[in-house]
Amino acid sequence: MSKLTLWHCADARSFRALWALEELGLDYELRVLPFPPRAFDKGYFEENPLGTVPLLVDGATRMTESAAIPHYLATVHGGGRLALGADHPEYGAYLNWLHHGEATLTFPQTIYLRYAKLEPEERRQPVVAEDYKKWFLGRLKLAEASLADGRDFLVGGAFTMADISVGYAIMLAQMIGIGPELPPHALGWFRRLKTRPGYLAAKEAQKAGPPLFQPSSPARE
Repeated sequence: MSKLTLWHCADARSFRALWALEELGLDYELRVLPFPPRAFDKGYFEENPLGTVPLLVDGATRMTESAAIPHYLATVHGGGRLALGADHPEYGAYLNWLHHGEATLTFPQTIYLRYAKLEPEERRQPVVAEDYKKWFLGRLKLAEASLADGRDFLVGGAFTMADISVGYAIMLAQMIGIGPELPPHALGWFRRLKTRPGYLAAKEAQKAGPPLFQPSSPARE
């Protein structure tokens, strides 16, 4: 068994960790689970009592937060590659984007996804779903403004784990049918990101497992 083990569901939040592993070229073992694992793989609770993905195991270290894992991998196993250090003038901005991708952008998407698509028909809440979709698009304004000058990366003038964190939110938006409403600069930025060999390798690696779900409307590519 390799030192690093990642439990993952295809295209779920754990894709951030998988993408980071591939970008850094690290050796890892990938365990792909059905989504959601807490419902379809009850034995997984023995590994992660939350029943969620990601779960990264590195010896005695066990991590479940998708925005934290890429930074951990970069600083602990990547020699600082794809992260900014505390002495960098944009370190604060880097950390902010890293957490912005999950706490500010992905959170409202998950509420939208649940009440627009995943719940049984009788439990769906179209008004709630629409409100959270608008929340996501409103919170995306910060990234859109930051990318308006055509820059290729969010911070530090280079690709970092912050791009993975926020980039996943754009990827998820396309998957769940919000793609046609994405603003142009954020969309163009993500188009460039998804041509990266690390992104493509992560997409290929996860094919061992079932897809997360099929989008109900065409994604805006």
